[in-house]
Amino acid sequence: MVDRQAAVQRYSTVAIAFHWTIAVLVIVNLIVGIGHEGIPALRAFMPGHKAIGITVLAFTAARVLWRLTHRPPLLPVATTAWEKGAAHAVHWSLYALMLIMPLSGWLMVSGPEGRRPLTWFGLFDLPYLPASPATADLGHSAHGVLGWVMVALVVIHIAAALRHHVILRDSVLWRMVPGRG
Repeated sequence: MVDRQAAVQRYSTVAIAFHWTIAVLVIVNLIVGIGHEGIPALRAFMPGHKAIGITVLAFTAARVLWRLTHRPPLLPVATTAWEKGAAHAVHWSLYALMLIMPLSGWLMVSGPEGRRPLTWFGLFDLPYLPASPATADLGHSAHGVLGWVMVALVVIHIAAALRHHVILRDSVLWRMVPGRG
């Protein structure tokens, strides 16, 4: 059964572009970040991992500003209170992680011991954050743990979207698909 209310409401083109651009960047960074220790070939991508993280930070800051000034489409009328609460909790947790993850990584590489070049895709250098060895270690610990939290939330988010599409057969997923009128 198609929910007619949700069928007519779509996210804006800007919100859709932010969503899919950040989604691809986050997934690439999760693969490289988690896999670089076990898969030697991924180690070569670590400078790109850092640059992608900074890009995610900038895009997410812009996305949050957009989101705060543009109302998203309403959830289907049949959505229960607990589902709405869970959806909002997951979305805002993802926003928080998309800000905190890059900052913790930036903090991690800013420690005075063992600094490596920090550039944005080799185009320009990024400044290091003021970080003591202990603060950089805290950034490292947080970055690792939060990476796995991000994986869990991404899986939950994708599973919820598929549930809406396959099981509930409503239009929630279609509202975020690019190019659908």
